[in-house]
Amino acid sequence: MSVSSFRETTPAKVTFPALSEKKRNRQPIAALTAYDYSTARIADEAGIDLVLVGDSLAMVVLGYDTTLPVTVDEMLHHTRAVRRAVKRAVLVADMPFGSYHMSIDTAVENAVRFIKEAGAEAVKIEGGANRAALVQRLTEAEIPVVGHLGLTPQSVHHMGGYKVQGKTAAAADDLLEDALALEAAGAVAIVLEGIPREAASHITARLDVPTIGIGAGPDCDGQILVFHDLVNLSFAKPAKFVRQYGDAAGLFRTAIEGYVRDVETRTFPSDAESYHLSKEAASALEQSNGRRKA
Repeated sequence: MSVSSFRETTPAKVTFPALSEKKRNRQPIAALTAYDYSTARIADEAGIDLVLVGDSLAMVVLGYDTTLPVTVDEMLHHTRAVRRAVKRAVLVADMPFGSYHMSIDTAVENAVRFIKEAGAEAVKIEGGANRAALVQRLTEAEIPVVGHLGLTPQSVHHMGGYKVQGKTAAAADDLLEDALALEAAGAVAIVLEGIPREAASHITARLDVPTIGIGAGPDCDGQILVFHDLVNLSFAKPAKFVRQYGDAAGLFRTAIEGYVRDVETRTFPSDAESYHLSKEAASALEQSNGRRKA
């Protein structure tokens, strides 16, 4: 295959300007989390536009109860693995709790690591107008920023649990003001999580940058789900907004149970799944064993 024909058949690399163009053309954006090479590669090859290495890995990969314990080094480790797999989608990494809360200078240093060491193309931070100065500083440092409003999991203790946000007209207006502040500061996209459909629709219509919804209704410019929720690997009752498209847990369990059964009954491995000596070597080995027995 010639270089020119290869370029014609290779899907175009997704960029944030391309996502903004999708918004203008009313073309929905498909986003998904990934935390390792294999799932990231599958997501990328399946046509996902944006892959997020979410701090949700604390819960679905590392087994914590919240996202709060995951560290910068752990997030960098997983982002590097995903980076090796993702060729087409734009790659975003979550900045974990504590990595941008102390000072802007520390936050910039941590964000640089995600771009320089792990290959992320943007970082995601939670918060509204209170993060505008940080978003502006990161943007000035040539680091694209994805905002995150509504149900922000890193604020679980402050919110008193994982609760839908923006449920009154005043609260919805506050979310809009936060979104406008983030956009003005340079955010390239904003995740809207756990808010009423009407609030998300209003925010989406007012912004020039794309909105990516999760539990925010169908009127956002795009949607994102946690990979493990999508394929039933989260071992928890799914949230209202989750639609499961497969049963990986059932598939894996059936496969492993079959493997255990075949090992215990000595039907695995079979002769066809075993390596063999040549006839000459097998004969020599048999004669050697016979002499030892004698």
